Amino acid sequence: MILINITFNFNFLPLLIIIICAWLIPILLSFFKIEQIPSVIVEIIVGFIIGQYFFDLFTPDSIIALDVLALSGFIFLMFLSGLEIDADQLFASIPKRKITYARFIKNPLLVGLTFFILSVALSYIATIALSSIIEINNIWYFSLIMITTSVGIILPVLKNRGEINERFGQMIMVAAAVADIFSIILFSFTAFIIKNGFKIELLLIFGLFLTFFVFARAGLHLSKRPKFKSIVYNLEHAASQIQVRGTLLIILIFVVLAQFIGEEVILLGAFLSGILLSIFLHKDRSIHLVKLDGIGYGFFIPVFFMMVGFHFNISALKELDSGIFSFISLLAITLFLIKTIPALLWRKLFGFRKAISGGFLMSSRLSLIIAASKIGLDLGIISPAINSCFILMAVITCLLSPLIYNLINPIDHLAGNKVIIVGGSSSGVLLARRLKLHGKSSVIIENSEKRYHEMLSKGLKAYLGCGLKAQTYREVKILPENYVIVMTGNEIRDLKICKILRNEFQHERLITKANNLYFETKYKILNIEFIDIRRIVAATIENLIIRPGAYHTLIETFDNFVVEEIQIRNKHINGHAVKEIPFHKDGSLILVRRGNQIFVPHGDTCLKTGDVVTTLATNSAMESFRNKFEN
Repeated sequence: MILINITFNFNFLPLLIIIICAWLIPILLSFFKIEQIPSVIVEIIVGFIIGQYFFDLFTPDSIIALDVLALSGFIFLMFLSGLEIDADQLFASIPKRKITYARFIKNPLLVGLTFFILSVALSYIATIALSSIIEINNIWYFSLIMITTSVGIILPVLKNRGEINERFGQMIMVAAAVADIFSIILFSFTAFIIKNGFKIELLLIFGLFLTFFVFARAGLHLSKRPKFKSIVYNLEHAASQIQVRGTLLIILIFVVLAQFIGEEVILLGAFLSGILLSIFLHKDRSIHLVKLDGIGYGFFIPVFFMMVGFHFNISALKELDSGIFSFISLLAITLFLIKTIPALLWRKLFGFRKAISGGFLMSSRLSLIIAASKIGLDLGIISPAINSCFILMAVITCLLSPLIYNLINPIDHLAGNKVIIVGGSSSGVLLARRLKLHGKSSVIIENSEKRYHEMLSKGLKAYLGCGLKAQTYREVKILPENYVIVMTGNEIRDLKICKILRNEFQHERLITKANNLYFETKYKILNIEFIDIRRIVAATIENLIIRPGAYHTLIETFDNFVVEEIQIRNKHINGHAVKEIPFHKDGSLILVRRGNQIFVPHGDTCLKTGDVVTTLATNSAMESFRNKFEN
């Protein structure tokens, strides 16, 4: 008989209260359409309310258990923060030619590093000024707390606005990634020195980085082994969930190693484990990433933020006496200034207004500022009052930064490169959704007010207007490079719209559909590209019979793979064989079109500028192909 030492004498009520709140918060925010407020901020506030009014329901044992879960949530949050770092993007930004001012200002990594150095300098000066108002035990550590930022707030804001793949969005994301990486490194070293002094054990932190590089090399080596890949694939979808277990193993290896060095280094260990997985993981709609997000944001992380609120010591603010409001106000202003002033680096490329808005978005702070302040509190160099102030700053900056960003830099859905879809039919809506998955902007022109509001409620960009009026296209700011897809559901109306666009705007990028020979003839006369519905249906059925596997891969899993034609403009590619060019491992060249010739490329095929290359790849790999061929 096997006995398991499990006791049921544990009060689960506090955990139930926490989970009920974690479940209700996003539902209520969605129901009341309060999208501007991050749910984690509400979780901190709700945790504070629970601590103030339901504290008696929490026994000491249950608080200890919740604190353990909160610590796990904090570690998982740091891991996911590292996972958000796009290592490929950082490596791609490393300068490979002589650095001139023009190249410097356009390089996201160099500008991000300069941004960070300026932030550190400004933060240190500001901390010295603040020390004249309130006693600050360690100027350097206090200044490090202020330079933190929050990729977790910045990323969804840029994604929702469709700016994540634009140059401006990439500049902000790289600057945020650099701030995260170097902030955590500086925190770890500084906290270790404050606690232990300059000892030989300090070199153990470098051992953590060595472990990172060893694991990275070993992981890349294993990922190329067919046998290993086969085992992982077979076990991933079984009860073993081998990838999830492997991820947790990596996290704990780095956390335990960091804990062996010192508790203050755990933050760095968890973060490095996230970056490590980021190197291996295909993050674009990865099922594994969905599972990790489910574990973290579905359970551990909400517990962490609510326990932050639960333990928030509002009475500690009384230590600041009458100067509390002036100090909090000055601290908030300082936190914004040390990010908005360096943001002027972007002014030449994007203009003053957009640069400043990016600085305000970079001012958002969340997990790092809370973690760094808590470590400082444990080390005795941050007072309980200042720790409470920094938690307040996390709430204030996360609330204000996205709002100010959107206010200063309002999104223009009609400007820039976009696909214009004329007609809000089911096909048009489906196309808009598919384009959105691929990070491409689209605007649907719809003349029905009811349908227009339905599309807006679904998060799609729409314009209320008539497709038969030329003024409509002027108002949606049609550009020569914009594709216009005409699908109103009425063939006669589609033909009239195409004539307006061709004759009045001389627009060339037109696509519509034809169901019979009459309309095919009309579109051929107008030189408009059209989809032959009959042939597409026949070809689809043919593919399902002859090559069903390839069809399902390309059509049904479009969110994992992308097929795209890219014209080679990079003169450094000209004359090089395919085998000489280090392409991304998650993509492949399918066809090359050179003038009137179309051929399948192989290793010895020489590519030339002007070639149009058809590429099959994941989204991240496709971005790498674009950069390699176009830049």
